[in-house]
Amino acid sequence: MERLMKKYQSKYKRAREEMDRWEQLQSLFLTQFGNASAIIGRLPVLQDPNNFGTLSGNPDIKKELLAKQLESFEMNYSALLGTMKEFLLIVKALEKISQDAYFLLKEECKKVSSEQMEARVEAGPSIMHCLEGLKTIHEMHLFEYNLKSSVVLALNWNSSPGDLTAFSHLLADQPNIPGVQVQLIYNKIFMDGVDQ
Repeated sequence: MERLMKKYQSKYKRAREEMDRWEQLQSLFLTQFGNASAIIGRLPVLQDPNNFGTLSGNPDIKKELLAKQLESFEMNYSALLGTMKEFLLIVKALEKISQDAYFLLKEECKKVSSEQMEARVEAGPSIMHCLEGLKTIHEMHLFEYNLKSSVVLALNWNSSPGDLTAFSHLLADQPNIPGVQVQLIYNKIFMDGVDQ
């Protein structure tokens, strides 16, 4: 069983790499979303002829500025969708890591009793803790991906400033990935605090 635990710890290390990649993407994603939101926020200003002052004598300026902003929004939105694809790859990688952990159990132990599943190896976690932790990490990221996807799909030129602010806070908070819970899972698997 100790050899199996070492293999599970390597699965957790791989999951940590995927979560680190998620955090890097999160930063990019928030920047892209902020840029798209800023463009949407400018659209009403550009549609009001009173905001052009002396430039209002040029009838094409309003159309050109609007067209440029809409083009920028489309480019930014396309980049957001690309980042969403990267998030999905991470979700799929975490799912595979979790599934591989179950397959690993089947390979290592042809017949494991429920007592063995719940039994701890020395002072460490049980097999069940290892399996449930990886599954939970995958589900957290899947739910967060679904939330991000819903927000991105809801984003459009008619989004109100209040909606944009609420969306931004929701995306920054990542409510489906509570850091404390993730750390508790890792603390349970790496009781000595090494290699987290």
